[in-house]
Parts: sequence; C-alpha cells; structure tokens
Amino acid sequence: MKKYTFTEKKDTRSGFGDGLTELGKTNPNVVALCADLIGSLKMNAFAENHPERFFQIGIAEANMMGIAAGLTIGGKIPFTGTFANFSTGRVYDQIRQSIAYSDKNVKICASHAGLTLGEDGATHQILEDIGLMKMLPGMTVINTCDYNQTKAATIAIAEHEGPVYLRFGRPSVPIFMPDYKDEKFEIGKAIQLTEGTDVTIVATGHLVWEALQASEQLEAKGISAEVINIHTIKPLDEEAILKSVAKTGCIVTAEEHNKFGGLGESVARCLATNNPTPQEFVAVNDSFGESGTPAQLMEKYGLNDKSIVEAVEKVIARK
Repeated sequence: MKKYTFTEKKDTRSGFGDGLTELGKTNPNVVALCADLIGSLKMNAFAENHPERFFQIGIAEANMMGIAAGLTIGGKIPFTGTFANFSTGRVYDQIRQSIAYSDKNVKICASHAGLTLGEDGATHQILEDIGLMKMLPGMTVINTCDYNQTKAATIAIAEHEGPVYLRFGRPSVPIFMPDYKDEKFEIGKAIQLTEGTDVTIVATGHLVWEALQASEQLEAKGISAEVINIHTIKPLDEEAILKSVAKTGCIVTAEEHNKFGGLGESVARCLATNNPTPQEFVAVNDSFGESGTPAQLMEKYGLNDKSIVEAVEKVIARK
C-alpha cells in the first residue's frame, strides 16, 4: 500500500487564491468578485494584478451573485468569493433563480466551510452547504482536500461550462496530493489513494487525510482499507464506488458536513439503486457547531482518524 506523507501544511484557501492568480495570467475572461473578504479568500494578488477585472462588492452577497450572473452574459467567467455560509445559505434564492435556473457560468468559491472555521462558531460554520448546492439542477459540487488539489480545481473549473460550487477551508492541513502540473484535476473522477480488500473508505475535503491516517492504523490491525478521494460530490463517480464495494463488501463515508444531505447520502443512493451494501457515516450528527479550535471541534464531533477506524470496525461486523 502506498504511504502518503507530507512535508508542509497549508490552508486550502491559499490554493484557491494561487489558482485564481494563475487564471488571471492565462484567461482574460476570468473576473473575480468578493464580498469584503479579500484577505480571507486570498484574492489579493488577483485584485492587485488585474484591478479592471476585480469587483469589491462589499457585504452584499446577494448583489454579488446577481452581478456575477450578469457578467456571464458578456462572456466573462466570474469567480465569487466569500465564506461558505454566506456563499450558500445567505444567497440561496439568488443562486437558484439567477444562476442555476438559467445555467449561468458562475464559479461560486466558498472558503471557511465546515467546523474548521473554528472560533467564529455556529453562526459562521455551515454544515449543510453541500446538500443545498447538490440539489440544484446542473450544479457541479467540488470539495477539495489540500492546497494542491484546491489550486488544481480552481484552474480546472474555469474550463468547465456551467455553474460550479467549489468548497474549501481555513486551517492549514497536510499537502499530500500532486501538484496540478503533475496531475490534472478531472471533475467527476474519483482518485483511488490506496488499494484494499476488507473495506472501502470514501472521503472528501479535510477528511481525506484523516482517512489515510486511519488506513495505516487499520493495516496495523490486519484490516485492508481501500481509500478513495471523492473531490467531486456532484457528479459522483459511481463507477469507482461500485467497483470498490464489489471487492470489499462494505463502505465508510467521511465528510466535514451534516450526515444529512452530504457525500454519505449521495453514496447511499448510489448503493441502494445499484448494489445495496453495509455503510457507516462519519459526519456531524444533525447538529450545529460551536466555538473552538479546529482540532477540538473535529475531535468532539467525531471527524477524525479515530472515528473512521471505529466506523470501519462497525461496518465490517455487519458484512
């Protein structure tokens, strides 16, 4: 089994900022809009280098979505930037009516997603955004796992025609995926990280690294785990999931999201309609978050390698 290691940690929002900076140099149609959070979204370099293509909207997220939709009519590719809570919950009506319904080519880029927003607490930690976005017809939903993958996804979605929700985070996390120049980001194509025969673990976002750590602990217990990075939740790579569970016979899903409406439910639907398989969910159990450090919250809400190991042992017992 391949061992994934890391030499440094970096926040995924910086991957977005650097990807946007790269697009500014290579794609003149890319424009950026921000809701008064340039520093938090790492949009500084794009704003400084391309002031004619950057729009500071202020704390007016609904207006930002409407402007972005309008910019697509002239052939521009707008990237909107604010926290995930304000990118979805605050502006759901505008996204539904002005972007998704008419299939506008807007890239909704959302930082500070999930519990790892940390000390800002429950009012800013959104755990239902994946569900909100994946239910919109035609919306592509991407949740990246590290700096490299976020940068690669940011660059890739500029070439994708149609609305995209790109979700990433605040904390510094291990960089373990290849650089975008070495491995192209493919929307809708899962990445198998390890091979295994006893259990499939499909994870997304910050939980991918935790799944890899769990797989090593399971290996020490004699359990062979197949870990798959599901960076695109919609469209879901059903082929990769079904191929894996046909071999392992059980599955664990892991995500920094409410257990309702996220990756786990998408996988459950896939299995129910194709190959019913025992499944366990590592996700927030139908609650809001609270203030705390990212590490404290991931521990309290059961979103770590320990919880994945426990879920694996439980699901294997059900085979």
